[in-house]
Amino acid sequence: MIYEPKCKIDIETASSSRINEVDFDHLEFGKIFTDHMFECDYKDGIWQTPRIKKYEALTIDPSARVFHYGQAVFEGMKAYKDDNDDVWLFRPDENFRRINKSAKRLAIPEFPEEYFFEGMKTLLNLDSGWVKKGLGNSLYIRPFIIATEPAISAAPATEYKFLIICSPAKAYYSGEIRVLIAEKYSRAADGGTGFAKAAGNYAAQFYPTSLANNKGYQQIIWTDANSHEYLEEAGTMNVFFRIGDTLITAPTNDRILDGVTRKSIIQIAEDLGINCEVRPISVTEIKQAASEGQLKEIFGAGTAAVISPILGFQHADEVYEIGEMESSYGSILKEKLMAIQYNTGDDPHNWRYKV
Repeated sequence: MIYEPKCKIDIETASSSRINEVDFDHLEFGKIFTDHMFECDYKDGIWQTPRIKKYEALTIDPSARVFHYGQAVFEGMKAYKDDNDDVWLFRPDENFRRINKSAKRLAIPEFPEEYFFEGMKTLLNLDSGWVKKGLGNSLYIRPFIIATEPAISAAPATEYKFLIICSPAKAYYSGEIRVLIAEKYSRAADGGTGFAKAAGNYAAQFYPTSLANNKGYQQIIWTDANSHEYLEEAGTMNVFFRIGDTLITAPTNDRILDGVTRKSIIQIAEDLGINCEVRPISVTEIKQAASEGQLKEIFGAGTAAVISPILGFQHADEVYEIGEMESSYGSILKEKLMAIQYNTGDDPHNWRYKV
C-alpha cells in the first residue's frame, strides 16, 4: 500500500524493482540507488506540483546555470529500520531548515516544508524494502537543489529542480584515520559559504585533500583562513577534541557547517555529564596537549560515519600519535546516538521521526 501524502504529489511507480540485483552485504557507499526518486520544479516564481517517479537519468540543457555558476545545495540524512520494521528519520527538521538556509545563501528559492516532508515520507514508504534492519544498515537520503534555467549570463537562475534520491548503506568504515592540519589551503572564509552545504565547498576540498593523501594522510583538519591557527573541521565532518576529561569543539560561524550530528553529540555529552566546551581551539593548544599526554581523543562527526576516531596528526614537520583508548568518549557517544537512531534506546529529546 502506497502512503497517501497530505498534499498533492503525482506518483508513477516503477514497473519493476532492481532490489533483487543488489548485494546488500557488499555495498560501496553512494553507488547504488533505490527504485524511485522525488522531483519538483521551480518555474514562473513558484514550486510546481511535486512528483515521484522511477529513478532515472535527467535531461538538462548544457547551458543550465548550475554547470556554469554552481547554484547547487544539498543535504545528507539517513533512514533506519528497527526490529518491528518501522522506519525512522533522525532530526529531519534540522536538515529541512539547513537546506533552505543554504539555498538562501546561494539565491535559490526556499523549498516548501509540506513538500519536503510529504515527499520524503512517500518516497521512503515506496522504497521501504531498501531500508535493511540491523545496526549499521541504513538508507542514505540525498535531497538537493540545482539551477536548471538554460542561460549563461552571470545571474541567479529563474528555474530550479529539487530532487531526493536514496542509496542503501552499511556501517561506514574507512580504516585508521590520520590527518594533516592545514597551513595553506582553506575550506571557507569569513563572509563566504562555509556554513552552507553548497556543492562548491566540497569541490574546493578535493585538491588539498589529494595532497594530504599523497603524504599518507586520509584527511585534512581545516584551519581558519585568516591565520591558520584555529582548528575548524576535519575533512567533511565537524571535529571534536578531548583534552583530559573535557570535550572541545569549535563554535559554528559562517565558515563552519552546523552539523546535525555535531549538535546531537554536544547534547548527549551534556546528558551524560561530560564536560563539553564550545569555543575556539588553536593548533598550539592541541600540540601542547599532545606533547603533555593530555590529548586523549580526536574524532570527526557527521551523517555518513557518525563518529570517526582520528589516531594521529601532522602539523608543519611535527607528527603526533594519539592511539586508541578503551571506553573512549567517541565510542560512548556513538553508541548512545545510534541507539536513538535505530529505536533501541531512549529518545529524551524526541529526535526520532517515524515515517
